[in-house]
Amino acid sequence: MGDPGKKSGKRTSDSRSEWSEELPLIPLRNIVVFPQMIVPLFIGRSQSVKALEETMAKEKMLVFASQKREEEEEPTPKDISRIGTLAEIVQMLALPDGTTKILVEGICRVRIEDYVKEEPYFRVEISRIPEPEDISVEAEALVRNIIRQFEEYVKLNRRIPPETLMSIINVDNPGRLADLVASYLSLKVEEKQDILEAVKVEKRLEKLSNILEKEIGVLGVEKELQGKVRKQIERVQKEYYLKEKLRAIQDELGEEEDLSNPELGDYRKKVTAAKLPKEVKDKADKELERLEQMPSMSSEASVVRTYLDWLCELPWKKKSRSKIDIKEVEKILNEDHYGLDKVKERILEYFAVLKLTGKMGGTILCLIGPPGVGKTSVARSIARAMGRKFTRVALGGVRDEAEIRGHRRTYVGSLPGRVMQSINKAGTNNPVFLLDEVDKMGTDFRGDPAAALLEVLDPEMNREFSDHYLELPFDLSDVFFITTANTRDPIPRPLLDRMEVIQMSGYSEAEKLGILKGYIMPRELEKHGLDKSQVEFEETALRSIIQEYTREAGVRNLERVIAKILRKIATRIVRKEAGKKTVLKKEDLPEFLGAPKFRVSQAEEKDQVGSATGLAWTEVGGDTIPVEVTVMPGRGNLTLTGQLGEVMQESAKAAMSYVRSRAVSLGLEENFYRRQDIHIHVPEGAVPKDGPSAGITITTALASALTGIPVKHDVAMTGEVTLRGKVLPIGGLKEKILAARRAGIEHVIIPQENEKDLEEIKKDLPEDIKISFVKDVDEVLKLALAGNVEPKAETEPEPEERPKPRRPYGYYQGPEPPQMLA
Repeated sequence: MGDPGKKSGKRTSDSRSEWSEELPLIPLRNIVVFPQMIVPLFIGRSQSVKALEETMAKEKMLVFASQKREEEEEPTPKDISRIGTLAEIVQMLALPDGTTKILVEGICRVRIEDYVKEEPYFRVEISRIPEPEDISVEAEALVRNIIRQFEEYVKLNRRIPPETLMSIINVDNPGRLADLVASYLSLKVEEKQDILEAVKVEKRLEKLSNILEKEIGVLGVEKELQGKVRKQIERVQKEYYLKEKLRAIQDELGEEEDLSNPELGDYRKKVTAAKLPKEVKDKADKELERLEQMPSMSSEASVVRTYLDWLCELPWKKKSRSKIDIKEVEKILNEDHYGLDKVKERILEYFAVLKLTGKMGGTILCLIGPPGVGKTSVARSIARAMGRKFTRVALGGVRDEAEIRGHRRTYVGSLPGRVMQSINKAGTNNPVFLLDEVDKMGTDFRGDPAAALLEVLDPEMNREFSDHYLELPFDLSDVFFITTANTRDPIPRPLLDRMEVIQMSGYSEAEKLGILKGYIMPRELEKHGLDKSQVEFEETALRSIIQEYTREAGVRNLERVIAKILRKIATRIVRKEAGKKTVLKKEDLPEFLGAPKFRVSQAEEKDQVGSATGLAWTEVGGDTIPVEVTVMPGRGNLTLTGQLGEVMQESAKAAMSYVRSRAVSLGLEENFYRRQDIHIHVPEGAVPKDGPSAGITITTALASALTGIPVKHDVAMTGEVTLRGKVLPIGGLKEKILAARRAGIEHVIIPQENEKDLEEIKKDLPEDIKISFVKDVDEVLKLALAGNVEPKAETEPEPEERPKPRRPYGYYQGPEPPQMLA
């Protein structure tokens, strides 16, 4: 190779007359350098800086070529165009940010023949592409056309100064003219590169002419649109001027109606027909005056029109005529719901007071219970019984106070809150209003919706409820508010204080069976196009579905299971695979539903040592829980397993302390616990368990394991135990006793203080179960153990042991601490 920048004396492969040269190359992004053009460039990439430093030390000549993709930070030869521009560096300036500004002047087009090296910068072998000196007739014609087009382009595009046109006209060389015009146009890099690569002058001029024609068309459309916008603005200003002039004339003549704005007249009629309260009417009139002053096309006028629509549509004075017939109310509640006696009784009491006083009384009902027990449907039944409209707002997940109170009109797209929207949807100002899932509201930086509900639900405040959007008082005192929740704890205390809570517990097995026969089955048969003559369920099958295929407080899953069976039966009937009538037995359930999903707890078949049966309450009803105790030789460790909660662990410790304190009366040695490890386990370890009501069960199992006396297998018990052996009352009594009977238990032991609760649920309990009331653990052991405990005779205390040698300081000398395994 020859010296850099010099002719190497080597012909190119295409046998043209150009001599090849070797020069550094800098790839460009978002720009194309044309020959004879002076262009400022900013060099920042390290590879380009090195190429610049190399050429400044030698020939000051560089090759510039555009990248095919501008996002490529480190381009390879295949990412760089093959046609570029040879340029000379006129000026160079280093900038404070590390980049370098250079001023380059394009010399001629070049073709990149080969890449000599790629590191630390590109160095390429090029061949110059000369411009033809002869001008053809076609080129002359294209030059004249381009000058005419560029003149029109300059007139439409004010960003190009008129002097530019003179510099174009004075160019003699057609190729030079094409490059100069292309550099002035606002084109994409791809389009400019396309012109650069057009080596033949006629081809280059033709491409430029087409681009100019397209740009002229775009600029023409832009100018036309600008003209239309200008005319529209002028028209609006003219209309405003004429309206003001017409208003002045009307004022002189004493005319009130604005003939120029028929929409305004429509709103005046609408406000008059709505028969609004005085305060609301005054506000509407003020908004009409504001609307009259505004241009009809302004955004503010649209806001005012929307506000007037809300004022006119809200039921300020429209009420539903309530019918209060206690017998009819009771009939409707019984038609719609099975059981729920306490809930129905409270609702009837409410209606009785309402009938006597004629006033709502300010009571807000809050129905709290697990999912699927009928809270929402009870609210619908109340609305049907009263003859009022029903509306519902789901509050689950609501975190913004504006959801309740609405947004102020200063915000774009603002609307009233959900309360006023629901009142408007109901069409009356005294509907039955259900606020669903009130325990699932949240709070964040946008405010606390629970706090906003205080005004809605407070009888002393909701007479003048003010929505942020309306900014007018609305009377909510006649609205019958009902709220629902799954649990009481998440509801804020101030909000809970304004409501009367009605607890809706889960359905018992008998209630579910009644709902299944009287409500779910008829509805599902009709929904699936079947009737009783085609399908029949045996009662044993229904009980098995309740016990083994669903476990819930409500009946939603039960309804889905029945629907699943009926779909399969319907399929068989359509395929003509079923007989005239399908009778579903318990043995057929696995064929339709698969294997049972839940296990039904059963009592032990015989008396067991160290195993007692307790009773537990869950949201889906009661259940039995066996408590097992094992005693092993050891050093006094107490181990608790079965995923027990803190309260249940404390009950186990209290039971252990009680047994230790009564060791002599139980026939045990006083220091029995020092030589034995005790393990208390509650089976089904994957299920979390907690609560104090297993106290007497754990105590009985401990006493049985330590004395060797078995616990009766047909006895179950529930009650909290104290260190002194007292048995304290518990909750969920009905569910627990029903669970015991379901498991085959014949005898249930409960605290004496729960005897009063038994009177309320006596009619729901089976008659063939024995219930015993106890005050202390001694009574429990007499009833639960299969033998009598013989007290151990008192013996002389053992002589004190000789003191052991003193161990090093910091060495733990006492017994090992109890292990708490959850």
